[in-house]
Amino acid sequence: MDARACRQRRAPHWPQMTETLRTDPPVAQPVPFSTFGLHPGIMQAVEATGYVSATPIQAAAIPLVMEGRDVMGAAQTGTGKTAAFSLPILHRLMPFASTSASPARHPVRALILTPTRELADQVHANVALYSSRVPLRTAVVFGGVDIRPQRDLLRQGCEILIATPGRLLDHIEQRNVSLSQVGILVLDEADRMLDMGFLPDLDRIVRLLPENRQGLLFSATFSSEIRKLGRTFLRNPVEIEVARPNATADNVTQIAYPLTGDDKRRAVVHLIKSRNLNQVIVFSNTKIGCSRLARQLLQDGVRAESIHGNKSQIERMKALDAFKAGTLEVLVATDVAARGLDVAGIPCVINYDLPYNAEDYVHRIGRTGRAGASGEAIAFYSPDEERYLLDIEKLIKVKIPRGELELPRASRRRPVGSHRGGPRHWNDEAPVDDFFTKPYVPAPQDEDPAASQPAPRATVVPARRAVGVLLGGGAHKQP
Repeated sequence: MDARACRQRRAPHWPQMTETLRTDPPVAQPVPFSTFGLHPGIMQAVEATGYVSATPIQAAAIPLVMEGRDVMGAAQTGTGKTAAFSLPILHRLMPFASTSASPARHPVRALILTPTRELADQVHANVALYSSRVPLRTAVVFGGVDIRPQRDLLRQGCEILIATPGRLLDHIEQRNVSLSQVGILVLDEADRMLDMGFLPDLDRIVRLLPENRQGLLFSATFSSEIRKLGRTFLRNPVEIEVARPNATADNVTQIAYPLTGDDKRRAVVHLIKSRNLNQVIVFSNTKIGCSRLARQLLQDGVRAESIHGNKSQIERMKALDAFKAGTLEVLVATDVAARGLDVAGIPCVINYDLPYNAEDYVHRIGRTGRAGASGEAIAFYSPDEERYLLDIEKLIKVKIPRGELELPRASRRRPVGSHRGGPRHWNDEAPVDDFFTKPYVPAPQDEDPAASQPAPRATVVPARRAVGVLLGGGAHKQP
């Protein structure tokens, strides 16, 4: 085999023949899941979840995936993209289903790659739910946790593997998993993978897959880079756009407030307490700012916890579980929670910091208004952040209304009973103006005649003379 043929084998490029299927506006008539002809066991699981009619992305994608076509799908967040590719994948794998306990009878046949640990865990939960009535095994692997339990799970065999690229390569290097029989590859939230620099890892993984495979790419946003990625890893893909690209959901109300400095934190506290909100996600751009804001909210009486990349996976999952259970009022997060966090009934998302990348705004506010429910997206912006707001409006092609938020007067704790050498404690109920406007009055002292006498003048010994005394140079006259 010559060098050119070898390169083609390692990184195949398919003919650039792309068919675009647009369903904008969405499908007018509801499409029942029963019309797709899914396997009876899969249909039982779908009915148990309460699904009746397919969403537009599901109605457009499921028949194509069942036919074995390569698909690039774009839809708003919260519209059911996971079910759009996982249900037909399960249907296609049913001929390989086996009740045998032998790992050899359960090789990896479908690989789903996700950019973040939270998204991988969420996709696995959905796939496990849909496959609960059929003998197909699923597994998930991601970094931040001990690799040994994942190794033992993989060696038991699974037909569907959900993974983040880095941890999957770790398992491949340790020979814990083989991808030689993968017939379906899914790139979920591929734009985020590119943003996080996963392209080299994706290229390494794709080279280990059989050439004759089905490829699926799903994302909430499309860009020229994503289309280039899809046409590199997919074969004659069908592009499905169920709505205008980079659009936000119509059932999410958006508003922006001009706030700076500590007013942002006060605004979060005011909104939570005045509206009696619970399960609110507040997005911060930095890990340090995320942790600091969570601590400040706790001091203000708001049950809050932070989640970001510097926390261990166990800490992140513990915070997410508490948030899903409703014991937290606020989850302060970086963009690790902008994708993959699927919690029903989140009433509001607050952008404490506007994202540097306008597309991240679409994913952030997609955490609310899911499954047809209504939601609210609130953004705070300072004068130097207004350019980010204009970039967001240019992307989503929607003018975000500006508003004015009246905040209660700041309550500062002032020290009382404080004097030189005396104790110091805080009075939360004292008005702020007392401390900043009234002159300082020292606390009364006990009557002591000596206290009224002026203190004697301190004796200062020049350093040169002091050194002489210490070295035994004899006494010196004092000034």
